[in-house]
Amino acid sequence: MEEKVKKSLEKVRPALQADGGDVVFLGVDPDGTVRVQLTGACNGCPMATMTLKQGIERLLKKEIPEVKKVVQG
Repeated sequence: MEEKVKKSLEKVRPALQADGGDVVFLGVDPDGTVRVQLTGACNGCPMATMTLKQGIERLLKKEIPEVKKVVQG
């Protein structure tokens, strides 16, 4: 599942980089929780939670049904 997650994150990465940010994959827990770190302009941005949940989490859940949630850190 790790490789699937990394491949899916590559789809969202250009949009984040266009705004001066990025996402770093940290790992997948056995319960389907994906851990990522938002970096650059995304780190501490007021919209970071929305980006994480409505952008990254929604994409990953759609492409990889085993993903249950995405969390920072």
